[in-house]
Amino acid sequence: MSTTLGSFIAGGIAACGAVTVTHGFETVKIRLQLQGELKAKKDAPRLYKGVFHGVGVILKNEGPKGLLRGLNCAYVYQMTLNGCRLGFYEPTRKFITNAIYKDDSVQSFGINLFSGASSGILGAAAGSPFFLVKTRLQSYSPFLPVGTQHHYKGAADGMSQIYRNEGIKGLYRGVVPAMIRTGFGSSVQLPTYFFAKRRLVKHFGMEEGMPLHIASSTASGFVVCCVMHPPDTVMSRMYNQTGNLYNSAFDCLYRTVKTEGLLAVYKGYFAHLARILPHTILTLTLAEQTNKLMRRFEDRILSPEMKAKL
Repeated sequence: MSTTLGSFIAGGIAACGAVTVTHGFETVKIRLQLQGELKAKKDAPRLYKGVFHGVGVILKNEGPKGLLRGLNCAYVYQMTLNGCRLGFYEPTRKFITNAIYKDDSVQSFGINLFSGASSGILGAAAGSPFFLVKTRLQSYSPFLPVGTQHHYKGAADGMSQIYRNEGIKGLYRGVVPAMIRTGFGSSVQLPTYFFAKRRLVKHFGMEEGMPLHIASSTASGFVVCCVMHPPDTVMSRMYNQTGNLYNSAFDCLYRTVKTEGLLAVYKGYFAHLARILPHTILTLTLAEQTNKLMRRFEDRILSPEMKAKL
């Protein structure tokens, strides 16, 4: 990563490219997580029966517009989240490593985890209102509704309604599980990416380039999905509620498991995997390519003094 500013821009651009491709799977994932909410398995209707069934049902009843609900909010959220996550990870890691080991080239798994988690938590907190509105837009269906339904005309109308009815507190509803979810995901995403990258170079002789980036990000995406999905389910339900259906993230987790069973926290897992794998591959691979362009830009345009300031 060349500079904090360059990494922030690279992370945001890469994430927006990725979310354009994977947003439809995110819509299906959210509806799978919300269907049968707080109902015993035998009593819960199955309107969406899996990833591809969900995609087919939404396309049939709502068209492409249904799959892409909330995409504009997703762009803003991804710019904020991944800009912070990719922009602050390396500076944080280097600062802590240098403070402890006096050499920022040392690789410490614990420091890497902490740097990934802290940069992700920062991004999640900053982007939470946009993820809130995105979740509510995606959960809405005039044909096969699941969970609480919110009829917003768009992102701006959603923000306006929430602020008018619930104030600033309403816009940050569910921010704690969002930070936990993103902290979990971020703590493993970049460390596992760079870990896989080093191992592939060392043991398989792979060279720097697109195949290495894709293989490393595939490994990272799988680990991220396994770690992040339970808090992701809690977050989706906390975001989508109105009033106080759940008192806290722990209350949501407890009541979900008690009523629907332990595996309920993994509802929509395969839709999440279908989203997170290509999203991680595209985000990290595009970030690497964008960083190369940023470095070339800096080398050609910026003076050494300006680089130091960035």
